[in-house]
Amino acid sequence: MTQATASIAEEVDRIIAERAMLKHPFYQAWQRGELTLDALRGYAAQYYHHVLAFPQYVSGAHANCPDQKDRQEVLENLIEEERGEENHPELWLRFSDALEMPRDSVENAELLPRTIELVDTFKDATKNGSFAEAATALYCYESQVPEVAKTKIAGLKEFYSIDSPRGLQFFEVHIEADEWHAEVGRKFVERYGNDPSEREGVLETARRCVDALWTFLDGVYEAEVALEAAG
Repeated sequence: MTQATASIAEEVDRIIAERAMLKHPFYQAWQRGELTLDALRGYAAQYYHHVLAFPQYVSGAHANCPDQKDRQEVLENLIEEERGEENHPELWLRFSDALEMPRDSVENAELLPRTIELVDTFKDATKNGSFAEAATALYCYESQVPEVAKTKIAGLKEFYSIDSPRGLQFFEVHIEADEWHAEVGRKFVERYGNDPSEREGVLETARRCVDALWTFLDGVYEAEVALEAAG
């Protein structure tokens, strides 16, 4: 299918595929068991702050959504992220527990510039753009999460002896949940992004968010893998 006849969701999918997170050298090294535990710990400390901010991204999309029924679907996503003792930032901290990291070292980690850029990019796209752009930002991430989570679990079990249900809970939860979120998100991208006034903004948001996820991993790779190799 040529670009001229591709739907807006197909164009966004193509942008995501070009810089899919599983293609990044950091995740490739994870899949091969080549990361040190210290590299995983450094990653966990940085990534936590994206997980912590994610409910704010969803909240921004919810506030921007013009349709009540669609808002209700976004609200279900927000409730899953934020509510109760099984909230997703807590689940990530359980993963850091499995890595034998003190929680305060995760919660109070000094953030890399590209971690800050990742969070700022997603907050801006979901809060300050249109709902079409907010939905696109969420879709760029959530559509990738199920496969990323599966490969992370496999690598953690095979190479790092992390196989406790509690330690892997964050990833297990996101395999099923984000399959549904991605399905809903793609529907929103198609419905709202096909408006000619939204199309360019949607595509630019997709590029920005995909790039922010990729360069976040660049930052972690440079800090935790490249410097260690150089040393």
